[in-house]
Amino acid sequence: MAEVINLRQARKRAAKAGREREAEANRLLHAMPAKTRKAAAREAEQSRLRHEAHRLERNKADTGEDAD
Repeated sequence: MAEVINLRQARKRAAKAGREREAEANRLLHAMPAKTRKAAAREAEQSRLRHEAHRLERNKADTGEDAD
């Protein structure tokens, strides 16, 4: 025979587990020191610029040429 469970307690337990997962994600996201956060942003920007520098074709607006 199956075990009898209290649905109210099960719902509360599931909600608490969900809040804990969200709190852990927020801790990882917001607990980063400012120095590390700035370094990561700087690295992402450098990576984006490096990627853009290797484009084969540039838009005419990017190069400043006339649109003729």
